[in-house]
Amino acid sequence: MKILVTGAAGFIGSALTLRLLERGDEVVGIDNHNDYYDPALKEARLSRQFDHDCYTHQLISLENQNSMEALFKSQRFQRVVNLAAQVGVRYSLENPLAYLNSNLVGFGHVLEGCQHNRIEHLVYASSSSVYGSNTRMPFSVHHNVDHPVSLYAATKKQTN
Repeated sequence: MKILVTGAAGFIGSALTLRLLERGDEVVGIDNHNDYYDPALKEARLSRQFDHDCYTHQLISLENQNSMEALFKSQRFQRVVNLAAQVGVRYSLENPLAYLNSNLVGFGHVLEGCQHNRIEHLVYASSSSVYGSNTRMPFSVHHNVDHPVSLYAATKKQTN
């Protein structure tokens, strides 16, 4: 099976890629290699899968529509796992556009690629930064997140 894994240089993406390769799947991994975390961490993770015969890696940002369209058309994936996202709760308040571009626009490009290329199955894992309108600190995985927060409102609140 040919599978696209976005965020393939991330902690979860890399572990999943290794498991899929062990299972015998062909994996195309993409990542934008941004420097939110030390890039050496991404390179170390990629070194475990990079030379595998059934692995191909491409440096692509989800928000690059032309690159995403070309990737889907040229690779003919059967399935897609979207793990790529801009992370960091506090960073989302400092740079909300990074979140909008990666987590919304980029995910839209993944959805479009799936729709127009007859992808059998899409798995989407939310970013680590989805906490809804929860105001309790520190954030916890046990808090309700069923009320979305507006990035505009969060940014406005920070600047006042």
